[in-house]
Order: sequence, then C-alpha cells, then structure tokens
Amino acid sequence: MESVVTEANRTVVLAAGGTGGHLFPAEALARVLTERGWRVILATDTRGDQYAADFPAAERLALEAATFKLSNPIGMVRGWLRIRAGVKRARRAYVRLRPSVVVGFGGYPSLPALLAAKQARIPRLIHEQNAVLGRVNRYLSKRVDKVACAFPILRRAPGKLKPMVVGNPVRPEIRALYDQPYVLPGGVFTLLVTGGSQGAKLLSETVPAAVAMLPETLRLSLRVEQQTRMDSLDFARRTYTKAGVEAEVAPFFRNMAKRLSSAHLVIGRAGASTVSELAVAGRPSILVPLAIAADDHQTYNAELLAEASAAVILTEKKFTPQKLAEVLEGLLTTPHVLDKMAEGAHAAGRPDAAERLADLVEATARR
Repeated sequence: MESVVTEANRTVVLAAGGTGGHLFPAEALARVLTERGWRVILATDTRGDQYAADFPAAERLALEAATFKLSNPIGMVRGWLRIRAGVKRARRAYVRLRPSVVVGFGGYPSLPALLAAKQARIPRLIHEQNAVLGRVNRYLSKRVDKVACAFPILRRAPGKLKPMVVGNPVRPEIRALYDQPYVLPGGVFTLLVTGGSQGAKLLSETVPAAVAMLPETLRLSLRVEQQTRMDSLDFARRTYTKAGVEAEVAPFFRNMAKRLSSAHLVIGRAGASTVSELAVAGRPSILVPLAIAADDHQTYNAELLAEASAAVILTEKKFTPQKLAEVLEGLLTTPHVLDKMAEGAHAAGRPDAAERLADLVEATARR
C-alpha cells in the first residue's frame, strides 16, 4: 500500500510512547498540522492517557508494546510478540485510514506504528527529543526516510546518519512565553518545582528540607509551587508550613504554561521537554538529571542550558538539602545572576520547532 498525498487525503499518524516527554512534542506538532489542514491520528498506549487529554487527534489508535531488557531472553520474546501483534493492528488500521506519512517520537508504542508503515511503504520519519538517540529510535533510524532531532549534537547516532536539527516542539501556550520578558519581582519570589515521570521522590523531599534551611528573610519572600509524589505530600506540606513558607503542593500541574509564566526559578529533572520548555520560556533553573536515565541522556540534555549559563546542574549525589540550600541562597541573593541565566535560556530556545518539524513532515509525505 503506497501513500499519495492529495488535498483530500492529508492524514498523518503520530506515534509516541506513553510519557509526557514523547507526547508533548507530538501534541505541539499535531496542533500545527491541524491548522494546516491535516487529519491527525494518535498512536500510543494506555499510559499516555494522562498526557493526551487535550491532544487534538481525530482518532486514537491503541498500540500496546512491552518494554524488555536484552539480558532477559524470555522478556524479549514476549515483547517482540506484542510488537508483532501491534504491527498487524497498525497495518489493518492503515488500510482504513490511508495515512500519507507516519511520524514516530520514540518509546516502544511507536515501534509497531513505524514498522507497519515500512511494510506498507508509507513515508515515515522519527523525531528524537533527547540529546542521545533512544533505543527505539536507534533501531528505527535505518528504517525511516528522515530523522529529526532536538539538540545540536545527537549522541549514539549511527555514523552515516545525518539528522535535521529542528528543535523540540513545545505546546502553543509554552511558545507564547518566548515573547514574555523575564522580570524579577519586588516582592514575592516564585519557585516552581516540577517532578517528571520518574524518580520524583528525591525532589519531593529534598526541596522542602532545603527551603526550610534558608534564612528567614528569604523564606518569608518565597512562594513555592511544587509537584510532589503522593506519598510525600504530607511531608512537603508540613515542612513548608513549619518553615513559614507559602506553598502549593500537588501531584500534578496541568497548567504548566501559566506556572512557568509566573516562575522566577525552576527546579526539576532534565527531560527533553523540560529543558526545551525552560529555554523557550527563558527561565533560570536548577536541574537534577535522573541518574538511571538510559545512556545518561538527561545529563546531556541539561548541558544545553548549562553551556548557555542558564542552569545549575546538580547530580543526584550532590542534591542534598544542604547543597541545594546553598545554591538557592546564592541565586536568591544575586538577582543579576538570575537575569543573566534567563537571557541564556532564552537564547537557547527554539520557538519555531513545531513549524520546522511540520515542514519536514510535509516534505517527507511528498517524497
């Protein structure tokens, strides 16, 4: 089944793993393509439901795919059997949907969608959000027509691969922050703490403890908005209340653009979406790369902002209440440093990434 692009058949399948890091860039691209007259189909797994509530898709294609470790032969067999089943499901769906192009954003659920597209001879491309080419995208990179990436340097890529650097698409409400100046307050200073989908316990407990160590004059001028694990909610709230710090603590924030807009400093992991959104929003940050991240990709992600003097990187080993309190006090008492960090972040931002990726999608569909 070959696909031919016509005005009557502008259908694109966006395939992404069920995490915010995969789905947020896909959502940003979906909005641009929808505005250009494309019909968007989202292919993901059930994990993606919490991130895809506002995804502008005409239809959802459920493609479950198990992860597996190369050291576990039985798990590999089971994983590939599920992937094969997903390929068959995608092939059947493509006969009905007749997509002109299939775009993968990584994660195992994108694997059957792209393999089925290759079998059906449908144009296809992948986008790598991280500074290191992920395992699934590494496997697919030789089986697609185009490879796009977010960071200027893409590590673990095959030697002959020539990816196109487009940046990491961010949602329109985040993109709007690029034109908003960073202004330090005369009164309350807002500290935003994001969690990420993995390993948030460290941030949930270390940040409140560190804030409680700050001098009273700094604590009284501080407002904290923190994403926190459910099992750390009570600890965080008690700690902030005892320290006399105004704080809003919740497991998940949906209105991230509004919170970034009012934030003066952000503490978080260094996932691709987080780093890209901080750059576009022009916000100073303290980044704590997830130590168990595959190929240490979060450290390489964070380097984009660190090299722009826009972020302080603290490894998990160094991320103690004492060290964080020291860094926080240093930044809160040197507003000129925060201003410079904001300028560096803004300079590293790629606000037109979604449009550039959409251009590449359309070019690939017409090949």
